[in-house]
Amino acid sequence: MSSSSQGLVSPAAQPAEGEGALVLVVGPSGAGKDTLMDAARAALAGDERFSFARRLITRPAMAGAEDHDSCAETEFAAAEARGELALSWRAHGLCYGIPAMALGGIARGQVVIVNISRGEIQAAERLAGRVTVVNITAPNAVLARRLAARGRESEADIAARLAREAPLATASAELVSIQNDRSVAEAANEFVALLTGLSPLGGR
Repeated sequence: MSSSSQGLVSPAAQPAEGEGALVLVVGPSGAGKDTLMDAARAALAGDERFSFARRLITRPAMAGAEDHDSCAETEFAAAEARGELALSWRAHGLCYGIPAMALGGIARGQVVIVNISRGEIQAAERLAGRVTVVNITAPNAVLARRLAARGRESEADIAARLAREAPLATASAELVSIQNDRSVAEAANEFVALLTGLSPLGGR
């Protein structure tokens, strides 16, 4: 997903003792980002050390798609104006937002996981004192095969999409890549282990 607008961000935070962490999940189309996030969410269900933020999107809920909160564009704009979104951006004709309330657990020691556009990383890095960017990726051949299986784009369109992918960079956050060219279980286990290691609250 590419970003086309700047988000609303909070002032830069300083790490505090016992503070949790913000995990920014990004990845190219076809990398299986949603699949791994769903698997991690299921594996960590009931574990109060972790919170997966629900995005606000101007798109109706659809079976098999991301579980999100839906709203009209006018409602989205009103939420932005009231300062209710910690981060917001536009892409592919839709509006995406991360509610500020969804990040409240960080101060209580939670690891909060959010799905964002790579174009919003710099803005999102200022939302917490401890930030890790997790790039879910796969070799281009795997991405091309997965995108072709969706049947939404021609072979030429897929090749052009993959050629446009820019190198990922962060200003201050730790950057970790997870190769998702294995079984879902293997990649999800790596993701869960990473999240568990970020929690300052210890075991369950």
